[in-house]
Amino acid sequence: MIKLHDLEFKPFIEQSAIEACIERMAHEISMDLSDEVPVFIGILNGSFMFVSDFVKKYPKPCEVTFIKLASYEGLKSTEDIHRLIGLTQDLSGRTVVILEDIIDSGNTLGEVYRIFKNENVKALKIATLFFKPEAYKKDYKLHYVGMEIPNKFIVGYGLDYDGLGRDLPEIYQLKSTQHMTNIVLFGPPGAGKGTQANYLKEKYNLVHISTGDVFRFNIKNETALGMLAKSYMDKGELVPDQVTIDMLNAEVEKNAGANGFIFDGFPRTNAQAEALDNLMNEKDSQIDAMIALEVNDEILVKRLLERGKTSGRKDDADESIIRNRITEYYKKTAVLKEYYAAQNKYYGVDGVGNIDEITERLSKEIDKL
Repeated sequence: MIKLHDLEFKPFIEQSAIEACIERMAHEISMDLSDEVPVFIGILNGSFMFVSDFVKKYPKPCEVTFIKLASYEGLKSTEDIHRLIGLTQDLSGRTVVILEDIIDSGNTLGEVYRIFKNENVKALKIATLFFKPEAYKKDYKLHYVGMEIPNKFIVGYGLDYDGLGRDLPEIYQLKSTQHMTNIVLFGPPGAGKGTQANYLKEKYNLVHISTGDVFRFNIKNETALGMLAKSYMDKGELVPDQVTIDMLNAEVEKNAGANGFIFDGFPRTNAQAEALDNLMNEKDSQIDAMIALEVNDEILVKRLLERGKTSGRKDDADESIIRNRITEYYKKTAVLKEYYAAQNKYYGVDGVGNIDEITERLSKEIDKL
């Protein structure tokens, strides 16, 4: 992620992909124009990088010039087009190729055609590196298109947000969920995740998604995903990760306007962590932190045996089962610490003490995010 002024942007198109696209466009245009010496005209400011790299890859003689038009204010392309720098050479009888960095609404093309209406050019062709078909409102023909992209605001490679971002060698896309905070609350059985999640969701106005609760809801209400999960469980098989992710996706969609989420009980493996990252990325968001409650094994056993007196859960009443659950946690699930630590997202918190003390420790870590 990068931050420009008040907004965050996420990686979208790599530099290598841009270079390959420009090379393809240069080859295509040179083949079409054969032995002609075209005049390439860049539209400033955004096209300066594109034009520079394009003419380096163009394999035949050519001329280059620029005009400057202004249509953007902040994040929006306006109808009011200003010509700031115009043509200074005679283009009569010449083939002109307009090199645009991006075409979305197409408003600037109207001004381009007005400029060249009386220039007596042999041919006027339009080439754009990026094109947003969903936003295009005009009937002008686009002769060469590098990449079609979604109708989302982008920066980098000459494109800016209020002056910043033009220098970036790759393309970044506006992150639409700007202020969402997503936490994986982690810890062994008996660490107190559920209790703390209830406090934290109220304090930070987050949505608590407990995998166990989600499974029980879907099975009880006989949703399609619930029945699919039950079919695996009835056979004693593990529910596939994709089924769980689809359930979580439905919960996230239900709460699309949330300030963020606390994920409790998921992920449990590296593969699940990667799947969750992909899910949040699709939502223009990300996991900000894995916060783990760290508790001594003997304290965990004592807590779970005490809980078993009232919970009615068989796995809370047998010490050997409890110790096996804790062993399984360290063997299979604790490896996630390495996954999130590699992203600088792991935060260990002392989970011993009274509820308020532990909540305060957790809050200190969340407040840093």
